[in-house]
Amino acid sequence: MTLSFNPPLFHALVLAGTLVAPLAHAQSSSVSAEVVARGLQNPWGLAFIGDGRMLVTERPGRMRVVEADGRVGDALKGVPRVDAVGQGGLLDVVADRDFARNRTIHFCYAEPATSGSGNSTAMASARLSADATALEDVKVIFSQKPKVSSRLHFGCRIAQASDGHLFLGLGDRFQRMADAQTLDNHHGKVVRVRPDGSAPADNPYARQSGALPEIWSIGHRNVQAAAMGADGRLWTIEHGPQGGDEINITQAGKNHGWPVITYGENYGGGQIGEGITSKAGLEQPLHYWKPSIAPSGMAFVRSERYGKAWQGNLLVGSLKFRYVARIVLDGDRVAREEKILPDLGQRVRDVREGPDGFIYLLTDDRDGQLLRLRPGN
Repeated sequence: MTLSFNPPLFHALVLAGTLVAPLAHAQSSSVSAEVVARGLQNPWGLAFIGDGRMLVTERPGRMRVVEADGRVGDALKGVPRVDAVGQGGLLDVVADRDFARNRTIHFCYAEPATSGSGNSTAMASARLSADATALEDVKVIFSQKPKVSSRLHFGCRIAQASDGHLFLGLGDRFQRMADAQTLDNHHGKVVRVRPDGSAPADNPYARQSGALPEIWSIGHRNVQAAAMGADGRLWTIEHGPQGGDEINITQAGKNHGWPVITYGENYGGGQIGEGITSKAGLEQPLHYWKPSIAPSGMAFVRSERYGKAWQGNLLVGSLKFRYVARIVLDGDRVAREEKILPDLGQRVRDVREGPDGFIYLLTDDRDGQLLRLRPGN
């Protein structure tokens, strides 16, 4: 049953113990948002671990289980030390495709250097303990090279393909933007590894001298969302500078242009790279935003919960304007875009479709929330 917000009814339900969590104040004609859990400090990534439970990362370095009834558990033990500076910290998490059997999760974070200064994005795998209170057998399976002293552009979105391979979207670390065009580093790249961290032999640069074998694609600025399409292709979203946020279909060996071409400009004005938006051999985005919406988190709608008109749509969170963008696709073309929950008033950090077919959101705040989208009347 979908509830419209009715203050007297709402308070009566709370007093009766019927309503687990109050409806958020933000609604649209097609969906409303209800609070599943509160009190999450800058939540960043969300994974589903069965029985209605979810695993949520908090950027300062904690991971918690949210129970089906909305109760938030204590911080898990065994989480590695993170460099929670600037945009860094404990970031994305996904449950392995075979989680029901192996209880494995994959997560990424800002990894501090073991000696001296600097950090980089790392991805680790671990087993969730039987009582869901700790991470066990934690293994770092990828560490971005080189480490640099930066508080910015960690990227850190994970997507797992049907064959189990893991894609990780990375940032250019801001001051190292030129690195996005060279193959001797992981800055401004998407990488692809096996669950044990090894580079697949069919990666596009696996046999190229001087290239790092994990690299899948190059020319990215700061990947903030990743999802596998129904046809098995990887879709990513990255932040532009002042304008030029992009949706891309990210394929093996492709160069997405940053910082040679971009639809954005320097903060405060001024051209970046060659000051052009297209060039032979460089990929065009499937879609771009100007001005930037600071997108973060995306999910394809595959369930029937929201009607046939929503099936196959892409939902994208906006940090800057605090809404969800509903992207209606016509094949590989964006047919139109609609603002969902335009009055949400909270930075949307992650968007996921759950096993129950509902869409879940994380809001990025010191008192962040886990929200569930309910279909309208």
